[in-house]
Amino acid sequence: MAQKNLRRAATVGAVALIAFGTAGAFTPGPASARANSQVYVVHGIPGQPVDVYVNGERSIPGFQPGKVAGPLSLPTGQYDIALTKPGDAIGNALLTVDDAEIPSDASISLVAHLNEGGDPALTPFANDTSRLAPGKTRLIVRHTAAAPAVDIRAGGKPVFEDVTNGKEGKADLDAGSVSADVVLAGTQTRVLGPAELNLAEGAATIVYAVGSAEDKTLDIVSQTIDGLHSAPGGVPGGSGGRADRGASLPWYGLGGAGILLVLLGAFRLVAARR
Repeated sequence: MAQKNLRRAATVGAVALIAFGTAGAFTPGPASARANSQVYVVHGIPGQPVDVYVNGERSIPGFQPGKVAGPLSLPTGQYDIALTKPGDAIGNALLTVDDAEIPSDASISLVAHLNEGGDPALTPFANDTSRLAPGKTRLIVRHTAAAPAVDIRAGGKPVFEDVTNGKEGKADLDAGSVSADVVLAGTQTRVLGPAELNLAEGAATIVYAVGSAEDKTLDIVSQTIDGLHSAPGGVPGGSGGRADRGASLPWYGLGGAGILLVLLGAFRLVAARR
């Protein structure tokens, strides 16, 4: 099943990557001024660990479902990406994407996931790494699970409304503790919460819902991009709670426990009501 899903994702992935790279989301400057992009890869298709190859080189070995890897620092250009079973030759790849466009000086999260109908998809997201005002934090929720839409509220007010598969909700909030709950999209029907969340100043917390409600494989993955203070405070980079170390790349796993519990419970409870 996992191998079939990965193969079916190949065409979707190629189209999504090429469209993303040419859609004008980023405007490259002169060639001499172009900076490398920081690319994260999120594995949200259940059941199959993989090795990730970039231009024929194994860049991410033993990539497990539910993990986030990166950032890979990639210059502007086209890249061939292949996913194999761990240890397999690239000629036996489960999934290949050729000539994927990477823009200049961007932060990108590339998510292999299931769409609402349970079919594989490969969705690129541009990470907002713009500076935050003093005392602010950024919360981004990305719906990449085979599950219905929800609204997420903070302090009783909707922050993300009607978040559906392949979409994201984003808001800059006051850093610190905030009371959050989750309701069915377009209603006041609370399915979880309220719960207290602690969000760090000068950081973007990105939360992904992955897996399938019908197959009972729902999971939550998060990444944190810090260094977004208004005053220069370093180069933005990814970080997370649970980390695996492999090769020379940092790995990022589950973090932001309060957010994760709220969202995972919401999707499970909504799925049970379907």
